Amino acid sequence: MLHRRPHIFFHSKAAMDSLLWFVELLSLLCFFVFYYRHLQSKKISKAEPTEWPVLGHLFGMVANLSHFHDWATGILAATRYNFEARAGITGVRFFVTCDPANVRHIFTSNFTNYPKGEDFAEIFDVFGDGIFNADGDSWRRQRAKSQLIMAGPRFRAFSARYSRDKVERSLLPFLAHAAEAGTGTPCDLHDVFLRLTFDMTCNLVFGVDPGCLQIGLPVVPFARAMDDVLETLFLRHIISPACWKLMYRYEVGTERKMAAARRTIDRFAADTIAKRRADHKLRPNEGVSDSSDMLSSFICNGDASEYSDEFLRDTTVNLLLAGRDTTGAALSWFFYLLSKNPRVEQKILNELAPIASRKKKLATDDGMVVFDVSELSGMVYLHAALCECLRLYPSVPFEHKAAVADDVLPSGHEMKAGDKILIFSYCMARMEGVWGKDRMEFRPERWVTADGKLRYEPSYKFISFNAGPRTCLGKEMAFVQMKTAAAAVLWNFAVETVPGHVVEPKLSIILHMKNGLAVTVKRRNATRVHGSI
Repeated sequence: MLHRRPHIFFHSKAAMDSLLWFVELLSLLCFFVFYYRHLQSKKISKAEPTEWPVLGHLFGMVANLSHFHDWATGILAATRYNFEARAGITGVRFFVTCDPANVRHIFTSNFTNYPKGEDFAEIFDVFGDGIFNADGDSWRRQRAKSQLIMAGPRFRAFSARYSRDKVERSLLPFLAHAAEAGTGTPCDLHDVFLRLTFDMTCNLVFGVDPGCLQIGLPVVPFARAMDDVLETLFLRHIISPACWKLMYRYEVGTERKMAAARRTIDRFAADTIAKRRADHKLRPNEGVSDSSDMLSSFICNGDASEYSDEFLRDTTVNLLLAGRDTTGAALSWFFYLLSKNPRVEQKILNELAPIASRKKKLATDDGMVVFDVSELSGMVYLHAALCECLRLYPSVPFEHKAAVADDVLPSGHEMKAGDKILIFSYCMARMEGVWGKDRMEFRPERWVTADGKLRYEPSYKFISFNAGPRTCLGKEMAFVQMKTAAAAVLWNFAVETVPGHVVEPKLSIILHMKNGLAVTVKRRNATRVHGSI
């Protein structure tokens, strides 16, 4: 018995250690459960993400990146349109809102207190000191110069003429080729529209047509670089500034593509500006001076000290982003919505029919009809359908602002100097209190009055073209391009999405399509609507 006691004591101690370990584990588990319940009790709604110690809302942000816009919509709907997002130790913190009253206050009533801010300029450093980043006097000067050119009759006529010609000579032949390939051959319409608008915008801004939309779809490094930039800029909103700056410096991770893209963009802009300056110097009374693009207008109407290469680089790259990506994305979502709503497509065709019947003798050699801007300006339903598309799928899904001084928003939320604000137009379109119970429906009729005229909606409610003093300068040009392309494609081709193809927003500051828009294209018959044209 004496020899067995140590053995018994050994087993008793092991059992005791196991029991203590189990109790400690159970206590720790209970602590986490009670603490989690405490965190949950602080939430206004179950849809609100849990704010964890150290990490804040970062876990929820990262876990929902694949459907970020819809995730944000659910949060704002549950928290009465306003939410403060914090990412813990990263230092990232935003007040997020889609409240129209707050938007009106920020964009119009107290505009001077809510510039884009230094943090915005750092995130979007690839655009330099251009109008997209600028605030205060710099922004006012650049806006005045750009507005003077864009509002002029020469540039407006150039924009309308070139948009029509580009649709006729590039877009329609490309789609005709796709139609000849057969109904079983899919076509990425999102890529097609981005190529179209890239060519259009490059010519309007630089006076150069890069020829992106050709049979065979050539690779254009500049366009690829812009795509990489937009994706990286989104991620910079949720990554610590110190982290992404370090990544950019050493060209690692997501910032590796940004560094390479910036070199490509700078090289393209520098080469183009140098060539235009050389042309102007060699032939001051012809060539560049006869051109209507914006770069030529800047070079001809100012001296080298006023319009330095750096200024021209920043201005043209900013305008290129604003024109190419926003319009191309809008056209893509427009045809996606039409494919799901044949009733709307038919109503637009009915509106086009009288114009097309008068143009039958002016059709292209292959029988296709192209519409002039002047012919489309009176089409109420087409305009309404495009507005409805931009309401549901705004090309820029959120705006970035910063408070200069302490302020109280109409919602009652207090803003401190330096606070950063994200205004989500994508989410606002999905709020029942803003757009009604049919908010998720694609219903152009909401934009048409009882007497058949376009209905006005305040810009703080429909902010696809921004609001207040920073309202988009290119709004009219965007509608010209969208109407010209949409009308020509609709009348001449039947476009159907490929069954089973998933369409969803891409992780980007522009509402691109993650998987593109796979469609089949076929020529429409001569008898489209109301009999033969």
